[in-house]
Amino acid sequence: MDVLLLPHPTTPPRSIVSVACTLRRDGAALDLRYAIAGAPGALLLAPGAEQERTDGLWRTTCMELFVGGADEAYREYNFSPSGAWAAYAFAARRTGMAALPMGTPPRIDARQGEGATLVSVQLPDVGSGPLRLGITAVIEETDGTKSYWALRHGGDAPDFHDPDCFVAQLPPAD
Repeated sequence: MDVLLLPHPTTPPRSIVSVACTLRRDGAALDLRYAIAGAPGALLLAPGAEQERTDGLWRTTCMELFVGGADEAYREYNFSPSGAWAAYAFAARRTGMAALPMGTPPRIDARQGEGATLVSVQLPDVGSGPLRLGITAVIEETDGTKSYWALRHGGDAPDFHDPDCFVAQLPPAD
């Protein structure tokens, strides 16, 4: 699945041109590849870090994935280009937040090229049933501009937890 994310109209980017994501499912695992295109040097990236669970990643450049099933419960994953990650479980929209146990943490790799940054994520276990996905990103530029990108935005302000953002559908794994 290849998707193009859209910036929220109230938080336009200054130098970032596009954010796209390619997603591939292999059984219960997902491979994601985010591509952020823009003016060279415009994207603010946190320095490299240990690939460990870290809260607050959404405060700067961070790729995100929201995964829901048939009910209101969902999971939120945050992936920093630095290698840090976070995972949370919610009982319903912004309700019952808890750290999501991860037997195997995600693997994150970021590479900068001429005018584009690629962030690859291997997420080992999201389940094999049908999924509703919200594919999103917080993008911070070196001048402090922040933009919020999603497949669809549901309200007057960016809110990735809005069920209207969970528009990508994955059928059960083979």
